[in-house]
Amino acid sequence: MNMRVSLLKAGLFTAILFSFVITTSAQDAKELYTTATGFIRDGDYSNAILVLNQALQQEPDNIDFKKQLGFAYYLQGDMNKAKNVIEPLLSKKEADEQTFQIAGNIYQSRQEWKSAQKLYEKALRKFPQSGELYNDNGQLLMFLKVFEGGMGSYLKGIEKAPNYSGNYYNAVKAYVYMNNPVWVIIYGEIFVNLESYTARTAEVRTLLLDAYKSLYNNPAQLNKAIEAETEQKGKKKVTADFAAAFKAAMGKQVSVVMAGIDPETLIMLRTRFLLDWFNFSGVRFPYALFDYQRTLLKQGMFEAYNQWMFGPVANQPAYRAWTTMHKTEYDTFLQYQRNHPLKLREDEYYNDNKFSLVR
Repeated sequence: MNMRVSLLKAGLFTAILFSFVITTSAQDAKELYTTATGFIRDGDYSNAILVLNQALQQEPDNIDFKKQLGFAYYLQGDMNKAKNVIEPLLSKKEADEQTFQIAGNIYQSRQEWKSAQKLYEKALRKFPQSGELYNDNGQLLMFLKVFEGGMGSYLKGIEKAPNYSGNYYNAVKAYVYMNNPVWVIIYGEIFVNLESYTARTAEVRTLLLDAYKSLYNNPAQLNKAIEAETEQKGKKKVTADFAAAFKAAMGKQVSVVMAGIDPETLIMLRTRFLLDWFNFSGVRFPYALFDYQRTLLKQGMFEAYNQWMFGPVANQPAYRAWTTMHKTEYDTFLQYQRNHPLKLREDEYYNDNKFSLVR
C-alpha cells in the first residue's frame, strides 16, 4: 500500500515537474523574443539573430520568431538568409501583412522586381484593406516608372485605409509634380493631422502652403469652376465633382488673398470657405476633414489650428511670437487635438482619378 502511494506521489511529482519545464521553456522563449526585439530596436542585429535562434530551438515552429529572425537578417543586410527564412512563411495561413512587407523589402533589396510585384498582388488579395501594402506597392511601381499604377495604388490605399498616413504623403508628392494644388491641399492637411511630428510633416506643411499659392496663381481655373457651378445651378443641377466644388468655393474667396498668403489670411480664407462649403456642398460631399475644421471653428480653436498647421513653415519667429502671446489658447487647442484627433471615415473617398505623371 505504501509502495503504491509512493509510486502515485512519484508520478504526480514527475507530471508537475514536466509541466513546470514546459511552462518555463515557453516563458524563456518569450523572454528571448522580447530580448531580441530590444536588440533590433538598438540596432544590434547580430545579438538579435543569436537570441532568436535560441528561441527557435525551444519553439521551432513559431511564426513570429521566424518573421523577426528574417527581419533581423534583412536589417543586417544578409538578404540571402533573410529570404531563406521569410519565403517559406508566405504560403502559411498565419502569414500577416508584416510578413509580406518584409518579404517585399527583401525582394527589392535583391532587385527581384517581378517577384516583388507578384508578392504585393498576392498580399493585397489577402489583405485588401492594408494601407501599408498599397503604399509599398505604389512605391515599387513608381520606382519601376509604372506611374499610373503607382498613383492608383496610393489612391486605393487612401480609399481602403483612410487613416494610414503613408499613402497621403506619396500622393501629395505626386500631385505636386503634376501641379494639381487641389489634392495637395486636401491630402496634405490630412497627412499633417495623421503624422504630426516627423521630418515628413515639415516637408508637407511647406508643400501645403505652396499649394494654396499655386491655386490662386491660376485664377482662370477658379473662375471656370465658379462659372460651371453657376451654370449648373441655373439648370437646377448640381455637380458630382468634389474637386470642382472645392475650387468653386475657394475661387469665391480670392479677394481675401489679393495681398498675399500667410497664416492670417489663410484663417480668413478657410473660414469663409467653410461657410460657403456647408451652405452649398456639405450635404452632397460629407467629409470628416471639413467637419473637423468646422468643429474647431465653432469651439474658437480654428485660429490656433491654422497657426499650428501653417505657422512653423510660413514664418517661424512670427509663429513663436503668436504662440507666446496666445499660450492658453494654443495649449487648449493642443490638448483638444490630443484627445480628439482627426479620424477619416471609410465611406468618404473623393478623387477624380484623373492623373498623368508624364509631362
